[in-house]
Amino acid sequence: MTRRWLVTGAAGMVGSDLVSELESRGEETIALSKRDLDITNARTVQAVVRERKPTIIVNCAAYTKVDKAEEEEGLANAINGSSVEFLARAANDVNALFVQLSTDFVFDGAKRSPYDIHDATNPLSAYGRSKLLGERAATHAEKHLVLRTSWLFGTHGHNFVEAIRNQINKGTNPLRVVDDQRGCPTYTPHLAHAIIRLASLGATGIAHYTDHEACTWFDFAKAIAEELRSDVRVIPVSTKEVPRPATRPPYSVLSTERYERATGVKPESWREGLRDYLSSRA
Repeated sequence: MTRRWLVTGAAGMVGSDLVSELESRGEETIALSKRDLDITNARTVQAVVRERKPTIIVNCAAYTKVDKAEEEEGLANAINGSSVEFLARAANDVNALFVQLSTDFVFDGAKRSPYDIHDATNPLSAYGRSKLLGERAATHAEKHLVLRTSWLFGTHGHNFVEAIRNQINKGTNPLRVVDDQRGCPTYTPHLAHAIIRLASLGATGIAHYTDHEACTWFDFAKAIAEELRSDVRVIPVSTKEVPRPATRPPYSVLSTERYERATGVKPESWREGLRDYLSSRA
């Protein structure tokens, strides 16, 4: 069967890499940026989906300002929650698989072993709550896949790697970086591969994809400095020393067991992704 992919948020960090990968594979792709499709407008969403008749819809559109969401929870809920239901119901109109991207922020970080797809959710922040609303909204699609991921970095959006690189370029020394939050950095082209693998198999339900291995933000920052051959000192600090409006889960490593079982493929290395990212930004 010929697949036709519709990607929302196609100009964003994940969407850009997903569209690029799909097109490189010769897949029929409908790339819709925020300018092309307002996902908060239910009628527009329904009309576009019915007209284009995709077989797979991947929602890469999202409100991602984690700290700002604490004062804009209504807006975050509209984009990350209500709009997802519009897309999910539209997917039913054309019998499409609906893929919704979610986040490690749906967990509270109290666990100390990788979060499984069956573990209870308990978001600590407005952003996390809005993404959990999106997970629930996605279930309105008869065929749906919720794919959780974490700590994204890629060339088409603001990210931690770029922030550290900018600080090094500005001469900031030492760098003080949190060492009591543990998760898995994930390079967005690697995530794009995972989305395509799972969706092409028709996977439904919940799955996790992150790059391997787990680390702290401090570990990640040290790796960035090493790859840049910088002699900047990176100093570990606690979350309490750098307070932020939104509470982060202290441990948010996601188990990729279901992804590996479904695809037969191991997650890629974030360190390799980091090298690829830095070479592309050189």
